[in-house]
Amino acid sequence: MTDHATPPETSPSPTPDTWATVDALWTWLETDQPVSGREGLLLRILKLSEEVGEVAQAVIGATGQNPRKGTTHTWEDVQGELCDVVITALVALRTLTSDPEGVFAGHLARVAERSLGS
Repeated sequence: MTDHATPPETSPSPTPDTWATVDALWTWLETDQPVSGREGLLLRILKLSEEVGEVAQAVIGATGQNPRKGTTHTWEDVQGELCDVVITALVALRTLTSDPEGVFAGHLARVAERSLGS
């Protein structure tokens, strides 16, 4: 695990390529969706809970908190699971709107203003 005081690694922020990939994933899921309509929408959003559970499982595994299992994961596994949460959330957002990039950018700006000020 990295120290909170350590600057984060430089990585690209969501770009048009990110949003094109999110749209492609959404399209793929929509074409092979066993449950559609309102139930399909709810299941796609509930998928986030599953992914968050996998983050928790990875953290427990990385810290060895389950004495029966010991250390079963790495912090890199936790990073990957967190990425899965982000991807799942962005695809769920795309399911709710045809402009996920605009919705996300607007919401991020409001959160930044509220948290960081001008």
